[in-house]
Amino acid sequence: MATLGGVAALASALLVGGVTATATAAPSAVGSICYSRLPSQAHTTLRLIDAGGPFPYRQDGAVFQNREGILPSQSNGYYHEYTVVTPGSPDRGARRIVTGNRNNEDYYTSNHYASFSLVNYGC
Repeated sequence: MATLGGVAALASALLVGGVTATATAAPSAVGSICYSRLPSQAHTTLRLIDAGGPFPYRQDGAVFQNREGILPSQSNGYYHEYTVVTPGSPDRGARRIVTGNRNNEDYYTSNHYASFSLVNYGC
């Protein structure tokens, strides 16, 4: 009987641990940022996206695969990425805008996909 109790306790701990880890991982990975708080270079990138280009880097507009699994799961081709110029950087830098196919679903990352913030245009 003690064995069954131990198994039940272990199963309960695993279930609770799994739920806690899942519930806390996603919200901390995708936050929110006011459009007005974005760097000016992100505003430029968003204007270029709205205009359809031209973009400063050939990789701009490429499909973003979401390999990190941080953004909400969508079908391949749903997300596209664009460079946010980083002044003084010798390369593309780490800043990006990743767009989704729905109504102003724009995500900003300043750390090359380690975390994202959904751009809030209403604040």
